[in-house]
Amino acid sequence: MPAPIRAVVFDLDGLMFDTEALFFRVSSDTLAARGKMFSPEIMRAMIGRRSVDAGHVLKTMTGLDEPVDVLLADVRQRFYAQIDTAVHPAPGLFTLLDRLRHNSLPLAVATSSRRAYAERLLIQHHLLDRFQVVLGAEDVSRGKPDPEIYTRTIERLGVPAPSVLVLEDSPAGVAAGLKAGVLVVGVPHEHSPADALDAADMLVARLDDPAILNLLEHPD
Repeated sequence: MPAPIRAVVFDLDGLMFDTEALFFRVSSDTLAARGKMFSPEIMRAMIGRRSVDAGHVLKTMTGLDEPVDVLLADVRQRFYAQIDTAVHPAPGLFTLLDRLRHNSLPLAVATSSRRAYAERLLIQHHLLDRFQVVLGAEDVSRGKPDPEIYTRTIERLGVPAPSVLVLEDSPAGVAAGLKAGVLVVGVPHEHSPADALDAADMLVARLDDPAILNLLEHPD
C-alpha cells in the first residue's frame, strides 16, 4: 500500500506552465536561422534537463559548430521576448493547488531551470506564496535524471521520500523521482507523450485528474 501523501513536489516547465510549446517555437526559429531544423526527437532529448545539458544535446544532435553558450543565448533571448504573453498555466493547475491548500500539504517546486526564472513565473501568476520550497538548477551539481534535486527537496520538506508525490512531465524528471524513492505521477503533453513517461507510477491526463485528487483524499 502506498504511504499517505504528506507533501507534493511540482516540476515547472511543461508541467505547471506550457513553456515547452514556446521553447519548441523559439528553438525552431534559432535553428532555422542557421539552416537547420528543430525536431520533436531533439525536443524529447532536451526536455526536463538543465539548460547546459540541453544545450549540449542541441549542439550534438544538430551538428552545429557554435559554442553551446552562444546557441543557448540565442534561444533564451527569443524565449524571454515572448514569455510574458505566450506562457499560460497548465489545465487544472489552480484546481489542484486549491485542493492541496485545503489539505494543508506542504508544496515545493523542483525544476531544471534557474531558480530566478522559476520565481519569475510563479510571481507573475501569483503562485509563489503557495510553495514552501523552490529549488532550481543552481541548487544541485547534477541535473535530472539524477535524483539530487528531489533528494534535496525532500530534505528541505522534512518528510519521508515514500510519502512525497512528485508531478513530472519529462522522462528525465520521472527517472529522477523514481531514483529518489517518491511516488511519481506523469502528466504527458504534446512534446512529452505518454509512452515516454510509462515508467511513472501513474499517468494522468491533466493536473486536476480525479486519480490525483483521489490519491490525496484516500492515500491508503
